[in-house]
Amino acid sequence: MKKLLTILFALLFSMQSAVKADEGMWLPLLVERLNYVDMQKMGLNLTSEEIYSINNSSLKDAIVIFGRGCTGELISPEGLLITNHHCGYGSIQSVSTVENDLLSNGFWATQKSEEIPIEGLYVKFLVRIEPVTLNILQNVTDDMTEEERKIKINSNIDRAINKVNTVFENCESVVKSFYNGNEYYMFSYEVYKDVRFVGAPPEAIGKFGADTDNWMWPRHTGDFSMFRIYTAPDGKPAEYSEKNIPLKSKHYLPISIAGVEQGDFSMILGYPGGTDRYMTSYGIDLAVDQSNPTIVKIRDKKLKIMKEGMDADEKVRLQYASKYSRTSNYWKYYIGQTKGLKRLKVSEKKKTLEEKFETWVNENPERTAKYGEALSDIENAYNEIKLYNLSRLYFREAIRRGSEVIGFSKRFSPLLKELKVKDQDKDKITGIVNSLKESSDKYFKDYNIKIDQNLLAATFKMYYENVPAEQVPEFLVNLAKKYKDNFKKFAAYAFRKSIFVSKEKVDAFLEKPKAKTIEKDIIYKAMKSFYDNYIYLNNKTKNAFALMAKGNRLFLAGLMEMSPDKKFYSDANFTMRLTYGTVQDYFPADAIHFNYFTTLDGIMEKEDPTTWEFIVPEKLKELYNTKDYGQYSDNDTLKVCFLTNHDITGGNSGSPVINGNGELIGLAFDGNWEAMSGDIAFEPELQRTINVDIRYVLFIIDKFAGATNLIDEMTIVTEKPKLKTDIHEEKNIEIEVIEN
Repeated sequence: MKKLLTILFALLFSMQSAVKADEGMWLPLLVERLNYVDMQKMGLNLTSEEIYSINNSSLKDAIVIFGRGCTGELISPEGLLITNHHCGYGSIQSVSTVENDLLSNGFWATQKSEEIPIEGLYVKFLVRIEPVTLNILQNVTDDMTEEERKIKINSNIDRAINKVNTVFENCESVVKSFYNGNEYYMFSYEVYKDVRFVGAPPEAIGKFGADTDNWMWPRHTGDFSMFRIYTAPDGKPAEYSEKNIPLKSKHYLPISIAGVEQGDFSMILGYPGGTDRYMTSYGIDLAVDQSNPTIVKIRDKKLKIMKEGMDADEKVRLQYASKYSRTSNYWKYYIGQTKGLKRLKVSEKKKTLEEKFETWVNENPERTAKYGEALSDIENAYNEIKLYNLSRLYFREAIRRGSEVIGFSKRFSPLLKELKVKDQDKDKITGIVNSLKESSDKYFKDYNIKIDQNLLAATFKMYYENVPAEQVPEFLVNLAKKYKDNFKKFAAYAFRKSIFVSKEKVDAFLEKPKAKTIEKDIIYKAMKSFYDNYIYLNNKTKNAFALMAKGNRLFLAGLMEMSPDKKFYSDANFTMRLTYGTVQDYFPADAIHFNYFTTLDGIMEKEDPTTWEFIVPEKLKELYNTKDYGQYSDNDTLKVCFLTNHDITGGNSGSPVINGNGELIGLAFDGNWEAMSGDIAFEPELQRTINVDIRYVLFIIDKFAGATNLIDEMTIVTEKPKLKTDIHEEKNIEIEVIEN
C-alpha cells in the first residue's frame, strides 16, 4: 500500500541545522569565502562586511584582546568593556587588600571617577589582517635546512613588519604562521594601556562552584567583570593620566534580553589561544603516556602546598588567589584531556588517517618524493624528544613555574652582567637598579616566604627523583649528596642565606649592589645551574624539533592536497577567530541527558555554607525568594548559563556569544568535561561551550548591585532575531512512503 505524506520543509531544515556543529575556528577575513552561505542558512542576518571590515565599523571593532590571554568586548559608546570574572581576577586581586577585599565583596563604580586604574593591564584592537604568505616565503626553497628556512622566514617577517609600521601609526604588528608554516598572515593592532576596573560581582557569584565545578556542566557561575578603556583627549592610545577620557567606541554590541532557545543560531568572535588538531598519533601517545600525567603530578603538589598556606591565613589567601587559580585550571584540564583522549580513542583514529595518508602518498611517485618522509620524520623526531621530555617538563613546571624565588633571582642577571663590565656605565646600572626596586615592590606584595620555601623543597625533590639521572644538573646532584636527599633542610638553609627571599634584603643589596653578592648567592647559583642545564639539553633536541616542524608542515600540506574539497581551518594561535553553531543540549553518556540551560534554582540547590565554593550571598537569596528578576525573567525563571556547540579553547574566555543580528546574548567562559580532548580532536556530539546568559549578568548588575548607571550606558534589545523568509520559506513537499 502506498501513502503520501506532506511535511513542512522548514521544520526539517530547522531540525537539521539545530544538530549541526561547525568544527573550526575561522579567520574573519575568510568568512565570506568559506562560511557565509552556511551561516546565513543557520540564521545569520548580517553581511560579511558587518562582521569584518577594515574600512567600516564592524563586529571586529567591538572585540579586544584583554590582557595576556583573554577576550573582551565593548558594550557601550563610552568604552565600557565586559569579560569573564576569571579574566579580570588577577587585576581585581592586585587592587584588593585584606581591609578592602574586592574579590570577596565585589565592586561597582557608580561614577567614572570611582573607576580604578589597573597597572600593567592593556587591551588590543585588531585593525587589519593581511595575507603575506608570498612575502614571507620569498626566496625560501625546498633544499634549505630547517634552520636556514627559519632564518630566512624571520628576516622576511622583520622586513614586512617594518614596512607596515612606517604606514600605520600607533600600531603593533605581528606575523603569525598558519597551517603548520604553509601560510602566513599579518595582524596589526592598536594597543590601549589605560584600562580601569569598573565592576565585578563578589567571588560567591563570579567564581561560584570554583574548582569543583570547573569544566563541568551543569554550571551556575556569573563569570563576568567590567572595565573601561581610556584614551588621550585626542582619542589616541595613551598611558594612564587623569586627563584621559573614555574611549569613543568605533563599534559596540547591543545587548539582547530576548533570551535563547534550543536551535538558535549564534557565533563567537574571540582570541582562542592554541589548538593542535593536526597532531599525529605520536604526539598524542606522548601526551597521554608521559606529558599530561607529569604536569598533573607536579601541579598537584604545588596546589597542596599553596592551599595549606592559604587556609591558614586570610592575607595569604588573597595573595595567592590568582596564582592558585591559574595553576588549578590547567591541572584539571590535563586530567580531563587525558581521559578524553583515551575514551574517544583519538590516537587510534589518527593512526587510521595516517595509514590512509601513506596509501595516498605511495600511489604517486611525485607525492612520494614530496611527502614520503613526512610521517617518518615526525616519528623520529618524537622518539628523540621523548628522551628529554621529562627534564623539559620538570624544568618548566617544577623549576621555572615552581618556587617563585628562582624566577625572581633571574631578574638580577642583567644587573650582574653590567656590574662585571670593566668600564661600568653608572647611568645604565642606576636604571637597572631602579627597575628592580619597582618590580620587587610588586613581587613581594603577593609573596609568602613560607609557601615559597616549601615549594622549593618539594619541586627540587621531584626534579631530582623523576628526571633521568644523567640529565640532572650537577649542582642538584651535589646538593642531594650534601643534604642526604633532605631538600627541606637545604631549602631552610637557602632561605636563611639568600638575599632574594625578602624585600628588606633586596632593598639593602640594591643600595650597594655587588657582582660577587649575586654570584655567590645560593638561590642564584641554583637558578643558573637549572637554566644552563636546560639550555644544554634543549640544544640536544634542536634538530628533532626542526625535523618535527618539517614533517608537520609537509603532512598538513599533503592532507590538504589529498582532500581538495574539504574546508581546512588553521589551528588556533591567539588571533581573532569566528566559530558558529547553535544553542544545544547534549547526551554525555548512556541514559544521561543535559538540558541546554541552568537557572537560579540550581544555585540555591547547590548552596553549601560550609565551603566557600558554594556560598550564596544573602542579597541573591532575597531576590530569589521574592522572584524580583525584573525584565531579565524568563516566565518567572532566571536563567543563569546556557550551552552552545561552538568550537573554542583557552583565550576565548570572555568572548561574546552573538546572535544572528550581531547582539550580545552571553559570555563564553568554559568547555565541558566530556570533551576535554577538544584541543586535539573536535567531537561534535560532545563538544559544548558553557556561557553565562547575558540576562543573568544584567540582573546581577541591576538588581543585585544596583549599578543602574552601567545599565543606562547599554543598548538593550527585547526582540529576538527574525529568520529571513527567503531562506526559511515553508514549502510543502510530497514524499512517497511505502507501507506494508
